[in-house]
Amino acid sequence: MNAYKNIAVRAAERAGNFVAKAFANRDRIIAQSKGPNDFVSNIDEQAEQIIIDTIKHSYPDHAILAEESGQHGDSDTVWVIDPIDGTTNFLMGIPHFAISIAVRQKGKTLAAVIYDPIKDEVFSASNGGGAQLNNTRIRVSDKKKLDNSVLATGFPFRSNQDLGEYLRYFETIFPLCIDMRRAGAASLDLAYVAAGRLDGFWEFGLSEWDTAAGILIVKEAGGFVGDIKGSPFQEKSKSILAANPGVFKHFMKSVKDL
Repeated sequence: MNAYKNIAVRAAERAGNFVAKAFANRDRIIAQSKGPNDFVSNIDEQAEQIIIDTIKHSYPDHAILAEESGQHGDSDTVWVIDPIDGTTNFLMGIPHFAISIAVRQKGKTLAAVIYDPIKDEVFSASNGGGAQLNNTRIRVSDKKKLDNSVLATGFPFRSNQDLGEYLRYFETIFPLCIDMRRAGAASLDLAYVAAGRLDGFWEFGLSEWDTAAGILIVKEAGGFVGDIKGSPFQEKSKSILAANPGVFKHFMKSVKDL
């Protein structure tokens, strides 16, 4: 598992260096729409290829599930890749985005890396090996309830998502906590929960490449992860809640009647 994590770190850092250079030289960026309010750039695609090439050099028989190029290969071991999580931030010149890579074997996540190339922060975890930020152990916060917690969320920006359902949850939770953040990169929201910078994160409508790495990092940092109803999180879950144990339980209690 540490070997997988090491390769994931290497791939993320190589792609991150490329992305950071492009971010500093914005005339290189060519963006196009994938759908309503959903964008991709040539930098996403090239960063994804850098990651795939790095993985394939060490593990040529492993499968790939990547946001931009989809499924490659057939193997019990699958690398789940988001080359730039927070593409809109990247395109707008907002320095808050990350590379996210997770390694799954027969459905079990073995290793995970989230790399913020602007801050040069590597959040990582291996199954049973704890979670780290730049090789220093991290843990979720010790808040017990929502009333002294800061949460993160993401708005339902795709046209087919239910804004009404989201707002019911927001209206219930927002008055109970100190504040709510919406920074635009789910992987970093999860990493920040793991590092105790946030007490919890919830969102609807994410894809598995948005969450695969962050879920393991949160769990290895002592956090809880489920869907918004409190059920165990599955790859196809339509919502996610990740938080320290106390905030997770208080959140579930607060929304149980919605």
